[in-house]
Amino acid sequence: MDIRMKWLYRIGFILLLLVALYVFLKIRFVWMPVVRLIIIIILPFLIAGFITYLLHPIVEKLHEKGFHRGLAIFLIYFIFFGGIGFALYKGIPAIIDQLKDLSESAPFFAEQYRSWIDELQTHTRAWPDGLQAKIDDGINTFEKKMDTLLTIIVNVLMDFLNSALLLMIIPFIAFYMLKDFPLLKRTAWYLTPKKWRKKATLFLRDVDESLGSYIRGQLLVCVIIGSISALLFWVFHLRYPLLLGLIVGATNVIPYFGPIIGAIPAVIIAATTSVKLVIITVVIVFGLQFLEGNILSPYIVGKSLHMHPLLIMIALTSGGEIGGILGLILAVPVLVILKVGIIHAKNHFIQGKANDSSS
Repeated sequence: MDIRMKWLYRIGFILLLLVALYVFLKIRFVWMPVVRLIIIIILPFLIAGFITYLLHPIVEKLHEKGFHRGLAIFLIYFIFFGGIGFALYKGIPAIIDQLKDLSESAPFFAEQYRSWIDELQTHTRAWPDGLQAKIDDGINTFEKKMDTLLTIIVNVLMDFLNSALLLMIIPFIAFYMLKDFPLLKRTAWYLTPKKWRKKATLFLRDVDESLGSYIRGQLLVCVIIGSISALLFWVFHLRYPLLLGLIVGATNVIPYFGPIIGAIPAVIIAATTSVKLVIITVVIVFGLQFLEGNILSPYIVGKSLHMHPLLIMIALTSGGEIGGILGLILAVPVLVILKVGIIHAKNHFIQGKANDSSS
């Protein structure tokens, strides 16, 4: 009877929790503005914390080699933010010019694109009705997605420019985080309950060992691939080389699927010029992916994840279904954290059973 009551209580609690969650989601118009405001406030601190996480190991290595900590921070800080600032100073005007040119040429591209669709539908008109309907649906869906692609890119850049003043404080926050990193560690240590301190330290150390080198290496590889692709696009006279190189570099952070996603805009733009340029573009993109997979990633990223490719693909598929492009980008880091969390939970459970049996 007691067991039945326990299960009834558990089922009732789960049902009550689901009802509360349903009501909470129904009144999201009340709390969503507050959440957006909180996100806007903490976003610079999160970005600065991520930059600190990237740069801190380099600062520590320089400090261990005899550099004064302040000098090491200033040197790395100057190189990192100086390089980003110079790239933005030179790159943003060029990207805006290319976006302006792209928006002005959009009617021409749309007309040429629609002529291809009409020709494709003409060639498939004799196919069975069911198959033809599916092809037409696929073409219409693809057309809608391509129509929104430029809008998405423009909106992202405009949001970035509108948030420029807010983002300008990120270098200052990152500087103080790097400078006071030991103090931040001590503060986090004292704020953590005593019984969790050792386990939390081990958990964060294992996450950093599994994920830290992967993130730093992957970002460096993306910068290299994006820069080389933009240069090659410019050499072969592909329109909007900087914008397309930025897309190729950004999507390269997604394992396996990134090269395909990054190649699509470049191939579409090349197709408006000539078939020869399409072939050159495909060779450039997949040649760079061969370079990355066989030379850059093994030496820069290494085998830091220690995960089977099938597991990574499952995570990418799930992330893409849940969060789209952002889900694809975050899928591998979330998978690594889950893996470390499961291992620590398993060890904690085994240790708990051992303590119970010994007592």
